[in-house]
Amino acid sequence: MPELSLQKALNLALQHACEDDDRVLIFGEDVGTLGGVFRVTDGLRAKFGEDRVFDTPLAESAIMGMAVGLAMHGWRPVPEIQFDGFSYPAVDQIVNQMARMHYRSRGVLNMPITLRLPSFGGIRAPEHHSESLEALFAHVPGLKVVSPSTPSEGYHLLRQAIADPDPVIFLEPKPRYWQRESFDPTEPVEVLPPGTSRVVREGKHATLVAWGAMVARCKQVAELAAEDGVELEVLDLRWLKPIDTDGLAASVAKTRRAVVVHEAPLTAGLGGEVSALVTERCFGDLRAPVQRVTGYDVPVPSGELEDQYLPSVDRILTAVQTTLEYRRG
Repeated sequence: MPELSLQKALNLALQHACEDDDRVLIFGEDVGTLGGVFRVTDGLRAKFGEDRVFDTPLAESAIMGMAVGLAMHGWRPVPEIQFDGFSYPAVDQIVNQMARMHYRSRGVLNMPITLRLPSFGGIRAPEHHSESLEALFAHVPGLKVVSPSTPSEGYHLLRQAIADPDPVIFLEPKPRYWQRESFDPTEPVEVLPPGTSRVVREGKHATLVAWGAMVARCKQVAELAAEDGVELEVLDLRWLKPIDTDGLAASVAKTRRAVVVHEAPLTAGLGGEVSALVTERCFGDLRAPVQRVTGYDVPVPSGELEDQYLPSVDRILTAVQTTLEYRRG
């Protein structure tokens, strides 16, 4: 069985999507000749030609406006914006056009657009290259939001996103691009439907809820905790909209404690939404308040301060200890 990186798995997903459907178009800044900043689109222009894989001007709003127009005429656009922080100029097109067109046209027009966004921190990049925008996009009616944590998840989730009739924001965790996993994308597997989470480690004392690169960090925390006899369940939320409330509730109802981990700032982050859902569904089961371990309420710093900003193993373990030691007064 081949060993693939997330970068290569995403590349294969795009290749196979183009092979299966002539309406799939890939475009963005440097995705054609260069093959993308992270080489996710490497070689696709040579395979499918410059009419289906092409470079665009350095104009994010224009990229998304073009995607909306192409979708209205029956194409399945897969635009890429080089880095998460560069997507802000395109928010008007994403929110006011892409997300609303199906509703505005009373269901006549679908928007089968998959916006690929290299996201989150972890590569010690300059400012504007390590944002966590999941809460911004998840708040917008009409958008779906998803983030893979492994190469196999990346392959299957990207194929799902491209096949979806609705617009999907696909957040690619940059530090995971070079993480490798043995899997064969041509082998048939049970693919979980959109809006489902995945338990990546079973546990009984508390649930760690995470997505993207934080899933791997939570698994690391769970392995350390296990050395002290604490069995932590790790839940990869995968779809950040729609959130798998049933899967979330089932995990927390079993462990009766929850810690939500994400890279975005605390205030109005997606961890607040997850905490509310846990409280609504599991209030009678909870033995402690839901804890959140997040970035701080400051602009995402440049690389030299990244270790202080991102949720660390120690910060997550402290939150786990807090929830395990909580006693009602």
